[in-house]
Amino acid sequence: MKEPQRLLFVCLGNICRSPAAEGVFLHQLAQEGLESAFLVDSAGTGGWHQGQPADARMRAAAARRGIHLPSRARQIEIADLHRFDRILTMDDDNLAAVQELARGIEHGARIEPITRYCTPLGVREVPDPYYGGDRGFEQVLDLLEHACAGLLDQLRSQAEP
Repeated sequence: MKEPQRLLFVCLGNICRSPAAEGVFLHQLAQEGLESAFLVDSAGTGGWHQGQPADARMRAAAARRGIHLPSRARQIEIADLHRFDRILTMDDDNLAAVQELARGIEHGARIEPITRYCTPLGVREVPDPYYGGDRGFEQVLDLLEHACAGLLDQLRSQAEP
């Protein structure tokens, strides 16, 4: 049996964007019956919220779409560079922080922005909705649904012979 693809979604505090990306991707995998082909997790570049569930506003917005956010906040660590095949960041600051963590370390993880997979939308970053209103959480979910679908399409096409 083939090893599952291992994906880690990363944002700042791991309570809004990255747990939403994890939940959206897991939801899309379940719809396609591909759960066993992937190992999915999320983390933050900071450790302020370790052990906490996703922000209640993000959980509510996701639940309205039938998406469950199962994760508990944690901070990315060097071992993640070896544990995961892809590390997908939400914005330029997260990308820079993960690249800095990886500097000088041999690892197999591909570190890239999640927005690479929603290029038709013309966005560079998934905005942080933490200090905004409810609409920001909906916007983040819209972007992540598109990006995760694009990511899944690419991963599927790479797996085909």
